[in-house]
Amino acid sequence: MTAEVHLFSCLSDNFGALLHDPATGATAAIDVPEAAPYLAALAQKGWVLSDILITHRHGDHIDGVAGLRAHFPKARLHVPAAEADKIIARTGPADHLLKGGDRISIGTFAGEIIETPGHTAGHIVYHFAGERLLFAGDTLFSLGCGRVFETGMETMWRSLEKLLALPADTRLYCGHEYTLANGRFALSVEPANIALQRRMDEARQQSAQGRFTIPTTMAMEQATNPFLRAARPEMGAALGMTGASAVDIFAHLRELKNKA
Repeated sequence: MTAEVHLFSCLSDNFGALLHDPATGATAAIDVPEAAPYLAALAQKGWVLSDILITHRHGDHIDGVAGLRAHFPKARLHVPAAEADKIIARTGPADHLLKGGDRISIGTFAGEIIETPGHTAGHIVYHFAGERLLFAGDTLFSLGCGRVFETGMETMWRSLEKLLALPADTRLYCGHEYTLANGRFALSVEPANIALQRRMDEARQQSAQGRFTIPTTMAMEQATNPFLRAARPEMGAALGMTGASAVDIFAHLRELKNKA
């Protein structure tokens, strides 16, 4: 059966997401910024939480875990192994410590762990190939990417390259509603990108109608997200960096965005 993803708002600009398998009833929360919106969403849908999937250690992704587990004590907690100690100190014990290449099951859905260090040194993402789903946390956003806090720029670029290799029809769910701000920056560096112009028109309309701007697809991100386009000749040309390496172009883009 088709996976159900229920999306809702948390905090000021976080996304909350539930992944549900109708065949088994298994339901996973992807990151938990705060407990109350998850409890409300689970009650609304009539779903029972079976799993909690954590992408990285930042508080706006884990601060609600303890409160959620108080209501669903049997839910299994999955965390990145490289950040387990810092996460567990705030969430309580974890059931699975995950590293790149590990697999998890949510009901009948098989997920693979991809390590994406950059935003944090131990960041991971969850790829459900059969369902064409990617839960990317703060590594990759619609029209953007996370700030690089704990590694070098090349490490973050190599992480994004892993996601670039995913199938074009993969649906991207990310941790924050940043699309409009990201899109304004993207247009500032690649104003002639027609696909980007159309994407921003769509995002403005979605926002005006009170709708979320995700999921997007990897095909759309490949065509419009400047950070994923660092290896494209047209991006180098747009920045006056023809012939520069993808890493240098990515680093320049990230530094520009930091100042925007």
